[in-house]
Amino acid sequence: MLRTARTALTAAFVVAVSLVPLRARAQAAVYPVGSGRPTAAEARKEMGIPSTDEVRGQIDNIGYASKPEAMAKVWSLAAMPPAPLSLGNLPAPGVVGLIGPHDDYVYAARVDRRIYPLVTAKTVIVVGVFHRYRRFGAHDQMIFDGYKRWRSPDGDITVSALRDELVAALPKDEAVKDSVAHDSEHSIEAIAYFLKHARPDVEIVPILIPAASFPRLTSMAAHLGGALAAAMKKHKLVLGRDVAVVISTDGTHYGDDFKYVPFGEGGLAAFEKAMAQDRKLVEDTLAGALSLDKAKQFFAAVVNPDKPDDYRMPWCGRFSVPFGLMVLADVAQKLGMPAPRGLPLVLGVSVDTPQLKVGEGVGPTAPANLYHFVTQPGVAFVTGRP
Repeated sequence: MLRTARTALTAAFVVAVSLVPLRARAQAAVYPVGSGRPTAAEARKEMGIPSTDEVRGQIDNIGYASKPEAMAKVWSLAAMPPAPLSLGNLPAPGVVGLIGPHDDYVYAARVDRRIYPLVTAKTVIVVGVFHRYRRFGAHDQMIFDGYKRWRSPDGDITVSALRDELVAALPKDEAVKDSVAHDSEHSIEAIAYFLKHARPDVEIVPILIPAASFPRLTSMAAHLGGALAAAMKKHKLVLGRDVAVVISTDGTHYGDDFKYVPFGEGGLAAFEKAMAQDRKLVEDTLAGALSLDKAKQFFAAVVNPDKPDDYRMPWCGRFSVPFGLMVLADVAQKLGMPAPRGLPLVLGVSVDTPQLKVGEGVGPTAPANLYHFVTQPGVAFVTGRP
């Protein structure tokens, strides 16, 4: 049942759509088609803080913090009430995996602050969404970056040496380095900045997952899981303690401009039904022991398995989530660990709590109201006895 705070906020959020221009994140269900792959120079012109040859810059310096004082303020304000809808108690820090959002900090930071500090491993495999995969003609591959470091508001984040070790071990038709793709995608940077703020020496392996069939995702996940497990054995790394997998996704994008209004064009009744639908999806497919069947069930719920370009539910992590789940399960199995268990923690949404008043250049990049909202799932993965 939805909290009464949501009902109380109805009047505040039933407003005309903001004049803030929509960008790729707000158009998760309507990808640019046939516009052509940008050059490196063109991609960098679209970034808030352009990349250099060695350091990946920042594509979104409005929705996310870009200065240390802004990140500190986001971190502090996000810990204050009101809290988003809780789905369960938080596990101890040191989780092996996590699913979390990449929405604007003014909307999603309360969820971010609750879940991302649960990741304490130094090396994090961050599985991102590739919203613009059609523009790049990308499909059926794991897209790694070629940078040495990623810029963040708290200083550069080192890209782990594991990246090159993994790429070398993967089939050539399944893995590619494409820094321009990473320059054009925001779904990893939102998460990386929270990980950096929580652990200053964190290192990341950023991977984008474009469109793919479920059999192709299964094959790629098995190969990456095998390569990662082999590297971890070689370097005596422990899942959860030294390495973790974080999967990026926002949940349902509801509204006419998202071309998704199954419960009516908007309003409180539509909002409650959309939230209930997402909660059921999380608890049916992401909770409990990871399995191939659950990953397949999630995939079939959010896309048409026979035509993956077609949404059934507009979760932008329609490919990153099942892929990441299968990688995590495969790594654990190959390391001789029990299947990780999913613990649903939180289900935020861009209209259930007031926007964070951050200032410092941080603000919304898309409107949020009962006719245009995005959900923000948070699920942790742990091993050991229930």
